[in-house]
Amino acid sequence: MAEQSFDVVVVGGGPGGYVTAIRSSQLGFKTAVVERADLGGICLNWGCIPTKALLRSAEVQHTLDRLGEFGFSAEGVKFDLDKIVKRSRGVAKQLSAGVSHLMKKNKITVIYGTAKLAGKNTLAVTKDDKPVATLKAPHIILATGARARVLPGLEPDGKLVWTYREAMVPTSMPKSLLVVGSGAIGIEFASFYRTMGVDVTVVEVLPRVLPVEDEEISAYMQKAFEKQGMKIFTDTKAKIVKKGADSVTVALEKAGKVTEITVDRVISAVGIVGNVENLGLEGTGVKVDRTHIVIDEFSRTGEPGVYAIGDVAGPPWLAHKAEHEGVICVEKIAGKNPEPLNAGNIPGCTYCRPQVASVGLSEAKAKAAGYQVKVGHFPFIGNGKAIALGEPDGMVKTIFDAKTGALLGAHMVGAEVTEMIQGFVIARTLETTEVELMETVFPHPTVSEAMHEAVLDAYGQVLNF
Repeated sequence: MAEQSFDVVVVGGGPGGYVTAIRSSQLGFKTAVVERADLGGICLNWGCIPTKALLRSAEVQHTLDRLGEFGFSAEGVKFDLDKIVKRSRGVAKQLSAGVSHLMKKNKITVIYGTAKLAGKNTLAVTKDDKPVATLKAPHIILATGARARVLPGLEPDGKLVWTYREAMVPTSMPKSLLVVGSGAIGIEFASFYRTMGVDVTVVEVLPRVLPVEDEEISAYMQKAFEKQGMKIFTDTKAKIVKKGADSVTVALEKAGKVTEITVDRVISAVGIVGNVENLGLEGTGVKVDRTHIVIDEFSRTGEPGVYAIGDVAGPPWLAHKAEHEGVICVEKIAGKNPEPLNAGNIPGCTYCRPQVASVGLSEAKAKAAGYQVKVGHFPFIGNGKAIALGEPDGMVKTIFDAKTGALLGAHMVGAEVTEMIQGFVIARTLETTEVELMETVFPHPTVSEAMHEAVLDAYGQVLNF
């Protein structure tokens, strides 16, 4: 077992880890990545990317269901589930291979195995319980990600009770499905399966679906989901009471009243926990709080030379946050002066139907923070391009500081808003006020005009509604 020396070793080859390694190499550091499974991590192989491929198939199905609206007719059109899953897995495989290419291009050493801190500036790497390498580096960046949370009474078994992994590779389409948890992961799967014809029920323990979103957006989305035929239960706890040969009976408890439903499959999507086990953190200065590593604004832990980025370092649990966090971390190591991460400028996107995207404060949080606010709205039904596309369901909501004109938050629902939100992200990053946004010329006809109108509406100048 050879001992190897590097300037920087990144533990974990997910989006945060591999991007950090690339930036590290660009800065002149001799860099290595340790990965225990596949390059690209959960996001690329079992999360962000393959789920979007599935959701793209659902979008096609949605269009096929509405052919008559666009002047078409067809008979006998049906989907092939195996091909849908195969395409999703193929997309993930292609991109994982792309990451491997990027590692070679940037002269980054990739070591497959499980890494563990083994003394100052030292990592021991094993695979199948056998030693692989000892790595020495003055800078060790932990990017080990997170995994699905398991709640008592909802333990996944891989057959009847699924995590996101099983939900992405079904061998047959269930007739009925219960999704426990209405965050981004749960809602995206609920949206996919409902669009593909499954009877879907969603259970959320909090008072509203998509609970991290603005309250008005949550209410809008619940109505949209129910219109699609989903059954939504909020303020409700779920617990499995019986498993049959090919079905699950679940008890739903709300306000002390318990009802039971029987479904073919259950998806547990009740959050995530950081992968902090077996990293050798014991006896070090690294602190862990509720399964996440505690870091400062430059991802430094309490142990000199040890850093943490991405999901293992806490919310928001987003790939783009992990990437940016890692770049900041390694640039600080290199002696540069990067700006600390501003979580308020990180967009959140949920790729259900209709899509949801947001950045900054919700209206309630802005008021709770003491701001006097001006709020604007614009519905897609007032947007010519949205109507022409056949996508009139949606809205844009903007929140401004009444005193300074600063954009405090932006919230969007509708077709392709996950692409459009970046306009508001740039505006917040540049500290743009309502004046610049109102004076910006938006192209016509585009759905993005709804963004402009929502700004105008906040100041009583809306034009097209």
